[in-house]
Amino acid sequence: MTQDWIASTGQPLRGTLHIPGDKSVSHRAVMFAALADGTSTIDGFLEGEDTRATAAIFSRLGVQMETPSPSRRIVHGVGVDGLKAADGALDCGNAGTGMRLLAGLLAAQPFDSVLVGDESLSKRPMRRVTGPLSSMGARIDTEEGGLPPLRIHGGQPLAGIDYTLEVASAQVKSAVLLAGLYADGETVVREPHPTRDYTERMLKAFGVDIDFSPGFARLRGGQRLKATDIAVPADFSSAAFFLVAASIIPGSELRLRAVGLNPRRTGLLQALRLMGADISEENASEHGGEPVADLVVRHAPLHGIEVPEALVPDMIDEFPALFVAAAAADGPTVVRGAAELRVKESDRLAAMANGLRALGLRIDETPDGATIFPGPLHGGTVDSHGDHRIAMAFSIAGQVATGEVRIGDVANVATSFPNYDGLATGAGFALRKA
Repeated sequence: MTQDWIASTGQPLRGTLHIPGDKSVSHRAVMFAALADGTSTIDGFLEGEDTRATAAIFSRLGVQMETPSPSRRIVHGVGVDGLKAADGALDCGNAGTGMRLLAGLLAAQPFDSVLVGDESLSKRPMRRVTGPLSSMGARIDTEEGGLPPLRIHGGQPLAGIDYTLEVASAQVKSAVLLAGLYADGETVVREPHPTRDYTERMLKAFGVDIDFSPGFARLRGGQRLKATDIAVPADFSSAAFFLVAASIIPGSELRLRAVGLNPRRTGLLQALRLMGADISEENASEHGGEPVADLVVRHAPLHGIEVPEALVPDMIDEFPALFVAAAAADGPTVVRGAAELRVKESDRLAAMANGLRALGLRIDETPDGATIFPGPLHGGTVDSHGDHRIAMAFSIAGQVATGEVRIGDVANVATSFPNYDGLATGAGFALRKA
């Protein structure tokens, strides 16, 4: 059953917000704690559908997990060789991160596995991860076109590789490194552009001897993980919607507490500052190897920019929010080098362009980007295509539109940001269920 939102002109955004835990860190924390020797506690775990799907998969693989309170998990690790075969297919839900990382991990197990996903995930390409895994010796069958389900044949001896990614992808890099933990010899991954290094930082926190720098990672097979406690920072991709909203809604001032500021994740922060945004960092610290800080954002007039292509890999999930910032800026904004957006949960370039056109803007699309010409937004109906980030982006657009914006098919917001609408309306959004 689909669910729609109605967004309309809201109030200035005020207050202090606690954004839910980082989705990427939450996925990895559960995985690595499950593979570790000993018991790990995870605080700040994202209680979203994607991350719960990953936790449920490890429970089905024989890992005992406790939930003493929301956002906390106690994981009793079984060691790298302790996973058990599941009875039936493993459902990743909407989680591309979960499916791709699990492909690398399960390819190394002595048992067969099948990974399935929801309708959206079932349309996402998996060849970019099955290709390098196959070159290590894995056997993974897909549907025509390299689509899920993934049928993984266990019992295959894996050999380390020196692999250069064709397209920069933290998920593919992570899948290869996870397989490399089980492979004979050394595994090296090189990237055309550096991507987020959550996997490398967390493997190191779990005691793995891994050598990494921007665009490069190397580890040797046969290592074990040692249990450790993880504090998950607030998710920057979720914070991004409030950074943009407070920047473009006059009179706004928000504090976002303890947001993860991994340098491979915060391209949007740099892009917004290039556009003139007023965003400061306070109370900087480090949680589990990840830099965190409070972000204080105040309304500021934005101007259009050519988004530096060097920032694109570090803001690939934040482009829907950037498009809305560009719609409210003074002068056009040009995006290039973002073809990856066409194979996310939806074709995000087309979805954002079509939605903004429906609200009265001119958008010129290219194969790898777009030019956004700002102007007054009017009311209208937009389709999120079941993509959580598209839905949240248009909830912002509705706050500065002259009429009501109806956003179709928003149920998937719960996959990454549970209670987004409650947090948003508490801060001053006008947003309701249709």
